[in-house]
Amino acid sequence: MTNFTDEVHYKPSLEDMTIQPLEIDHARQICGWQYEPPYDLYHWPAWDTMQKDEIEFGDPVLRRMQYAAVVNRNKELIGFAQFFPIVGVTRLGLGLHPALCGRGIGPGFLRLLVHEALRRAPRNSIDLEVLTWNTRAIRAYERAGFAIEDTYVRPTPQGPAEFHCMVYQSTL
Repeated sequence: MTNFTDEVHYKPSLEDMTIQPLEIDHARQICGWQYEPPYDLYHWPAWDTMQKDEIEFGDPVLRRMQYAAVVNRNKELIGFAQFFPIVGVTRLGLGLHPALCGRGIGPGFLRLLVHEALRRAPRNSIDLEVLTWNTRAIRAYERAGFAIEDTYVRPTPQGPAEFHCMVYQSTL
């Protein structure tokens, strides 16, 4: 795996990123990603636990139907996405490799996910949820064509938290 932290100018373009099925090796890598505070709440449980308890992409059926890996030209994992189906809506869940966060990659990454969501369900609207304090992500989502449509409190593993629901507004 490339050490993205050593590549100060690494910024993949949309053409450099590809979506492919999320494989077990990708899942293991994601479970090892370590984010700096306050983003450390995005850590996943250990892969063995996720697989044993069939949590999210630890469930092979859910992994195949809803999850995808985003890789660079060298087939290195740079992020992942979940395309969660709701009636008339595709809700995006996503994660970017921790070493790539804050580098301006988010809008291009999101545009790739929007393309894929529209390919999977062309008639659906697309939305995502983001913690209201995560201004870095909110700015990236806005630059990718999302707008805040609702704000609400919902439970999380750390307790109740306030979220924005952001809906994709632009046409590709």
